[in-house]
Amino acid sequence: MTNDQFFQFEADFVESLRCIPMQVRMKLDTCGVKLRLSHWHQFNPQERQTLVAMPCTTVDEARAYRQFLQLLVTEKTGAPAGELPLDPHPLWLDEGTIPIQLQEQANQFGVTLTPEQWAALTPLQRFALIKLSRPGHENKNFFPALKEFKII
Repeated sequence: MTNDQFFQFEADFVESLRCIPMQVRMKLDTCGVKLRLSHWHQFNPQERQTLVAMPCTTVDEARAYRQFLQLLVTEKTGAPAGELPLDPHPLWLDEGTIPIQLQEQANQFGVTLTPEQWAALTPLQRFALIKLSRPGHENKNFFPALKEFKII
């Protein structure tokens, strides 16, 4: 994955980065920081772009990302962002297991995701589908994501 991959379903806000893009949301889960949209809105465009571009895949990169982000949030708000527990085996890295909630969400659109389709997705695509299928969240981009990822 390149460090600046945006999805078509994010196109309405990518130019301004007014919302937190999926690739940054995945980095947040990877480094264990609960960044609020209100925090994101306090960052200037260059800071947002830095958070998009910074790598966050290895343990050292995740540690550096977390440190940079927490310094930035503290500088802007006076306090660090909340923390998330780190999952040693994130679902988006598991090519062999389709999360039940995701399959249930797909079923609502008459779609059955096959193991082959799931395995063929990139970790970022799997992450996006997992996030977009979470209960209690606005899931308007779930169907567009299925189309964009050529599942339907």
